[in-house]
Amino acid sequence: MQKNIEIMAPAGSFESLRAAIDAGANSVYFGIEQLNMRSRSANNFTTKDLKEIVKICKNHKVKTYLALNTVMYDHDMALMQKICDTAKAANISAVILSDIAALNYARKIGLEVHMSTQANITNIEAVKFYAQYADVIVLARELTLKQINEITNQIKEQNIKGPSGNPIQIEIFVHGALCVAISGKCYMSIATYNSSANRGACLQNCRRSYKLIDEETGDELRVENKYIMSPKDLCTIGFIDKILDAGVSVLKIEGRGRSPDYVFKVVKAYKEAVESHLNNTYTKEKIKNWTKELETVFNRGFWHGGYYLGKQLGEWSGVYGSKATKEKTFVGVASNYYPKAKVAQFELEAGEISIGDEILITGPTTGAYFTTASKLDKEGKIKKATKKTTITIPVDKKIRKNDKLFVIKDIKNNAK
Repeated sequence: MQKNIEIMAPAGSFESLRAAIDAGANSVYFGIEQLNMRSRSANNFTTKDLKEIVKICKNHKVKTYLALNTVMYDHDMALMQKICDTAKAANISAVILSDIAALNYARKIGLEVHMSTQANITNIEAVKFYAQYADVIVLARELTLKQINEITNQIKEQNIKGPSGNPIQIEIFVHGALCVAISGKCYMSIATYNSSANRGACLQNCRRSYKLIDEETGDELRVENKYIMSPKDLCTIGFIDKILDAGVSVLKIEGRGRSPDYVFKVVKAYKEAVESHLNNTYTKEKIKNWTKELETVFNRGFWHGGYYLGKQLGEWSGVYGSKATKEKTFVGVASNYYPKAKVAQFELEAGEISIGDEILITGPTTGAYFTTASKLDKEGKIKKATKKTTITIPVDKKIRKNDKLFVIKDIKNNAK
């Protein structure tokens, strides 16, 4: 088992980027413009943001990976080259891609390359081929841990190295959304709406509920779960030890379209799980606690095991959207911060907040900060505040003007 394990976090905004860093991510991946697999669903950065992203990450010793992993057409070549040139100038750590034209151009200008899961790499011979061009390979999602371990063993035995001269690193997804098409090669969206999932424009019609009707008789077949194409989300927190023992060195978290609190909670849980395994303190009780925390943010229910443990996909979401056990409600924005007193002032714009409420504060520099509203004014006289009220809350972190304030509440009867 390798000891230099990398936790790779998704970043669809500066808020999520900061949240990832604060939670302990070793690297972040993100998209710009439209040539990435979340061009529709995520709040993608622009080419102008790259230098700022790299600056922030370098200050925290976090690597930066640019997703450039869509199917590309001839008319995309100019934009692809422009993105690669901009990434090179900004000193991006690497680009994640699958298209041969993008691969060829990226290597031509000296960019480090990571092969995307879209390349569907499933065997050691494919690894050896791509090792001529890439230093990190994201394996296809349908492989078992046994198959992954065989690949990592062969990398060691055959001393397979990438262009950097270092042994090839193997990366897999450990948490987040699963597509019914396994490694994302889905054609349903383009077939039904002419909106290509393989170009980052998936409309997720597979996530909806469906009826099965016999065309000959018109009879509707009884289906217990109408969400017959919407799998539960992958969760590997309960067997991180097996993943690391299989020789995986990069753990990738899905979710570039997710909120900062999702990024923070998921990265933190997996970071702690990896450190616990390395320190021989990885226990069932900790797994239970991490799982409980993961359930508080966006999820479609969890498939514990996935293809990695050789299981057949048969766990379906049962609902449209999230099964999170907690929900956040926007209540206001920050108007001031008093550093000596460590107090943040907020203007309430909606809803209400009470002493003792769990709160979340998010912002481009703040990331995702969780705390409890221990006071709503200096004297502690206000017990509950509503819309158009100014309040002050003690905080342990610097809050910036216009940061958003949310109240977090339990969602009752949200069964998993």
